[in-house]
Amino acid sequence: MPAPLLMIAASFLFASMGVCVKLATEFYSASEIVMYRGLVGVALMALLARHQGLSLATPVPAMHFWRSASGVLALSLWFYAIGGLPLATAMTLNYMSSVWMALFLIGGAIMLGSARVDGRLVGAVLLGFLGVIFILRPTLEQQQLWHGLAGLLSGMLAAMAYLQVTALGRAGEPEIRIVFYFSLGGVLAGALISSLSSNWHAHHSLGGMGLLLAVGLLASTAQLMMTRAYGTGSTLVNASLQYLGIVFSFIYGVAVFQDRLSWSALLGMGMIVGAGLAATALRNRSTPKDSQQSLRES
Repeated sequence: MPAPLLMIAASFLFASMGVCVKLATEFYSASEIVMYRGLVGVALMALLARHQGLSLATPVPAMHFWRSASGVLALSLWFYAIGGLPLATAMTLNYMSSVWMALFLIGGAIMLGSARVDGRLVGAVLLGFLGVIFILRPTLEQQQLWHGLAGLLSGMLAAMAYLQVTALGRAGEPEIRIVFYFSLGGVLAGALISSLSSNWHAHHSLGGMGLLLAVGLLASTAQLMMTRAYGTGSTLVNASLQYLGIVFSFIYGVAVFQDRLSWSALLGMGMIVGAGLAATALRNRSTPKDSQQSLRES
């Protein structure tokens, strides 16, 4: 499939996964969903590696550890946010990752004593956070505040995870191995948190198991599609199409969960999308091509 079609399909699958996560939160905790999603990912990546004759042994275990730690924590917070927020709102806050990456870039330039910081990049960051204010203040009830903060933090941690993925790509690690260790980290972290918080569900319904399986299959398939799209297509085009996930989530939210968003919330979502696209375009002009490939772990 051409890269644009891969990205559209991946965005739709991620939005569909969000629906399954939101439904599954009625039966399972976020840590359990992360664990079972990881189990499906581990199994799929192991099968793909075997089919392709790829060894899962890695020469850079420490890099995988830090990548998995940030990615799994981002995923856990995002699943928690999905459980308490309108689906499109949770998706938008997680997609703040592009804006966070721009903020990291500005901070790095300042720390390194760069002669100048691109004012357009600063403007994109400010626009993104203005969009967050428009989303959170009018749409979140008091009991939803923690879910909103969790969604915002998930975007920041996702940005950190993307930087780790870029570093792993430069180290020569294949995508299947990266996803395998990320999924393995989800299994271990989800099992540990569920054990410590006594959130285990000993009895499963067919519906609950079906939702867990759907989360894992949709996420793993979408990850591979998105990885291939970023590897073969234009970074800016892919980033633009990726935001279709918010549109799909909005449609799902209205049709399935009867979500209602105010005009100010929709305006805030538009600001974040615009900020993310601007930040991606500006980074794309100043970043070598081999550093532009990123893998969306959600």
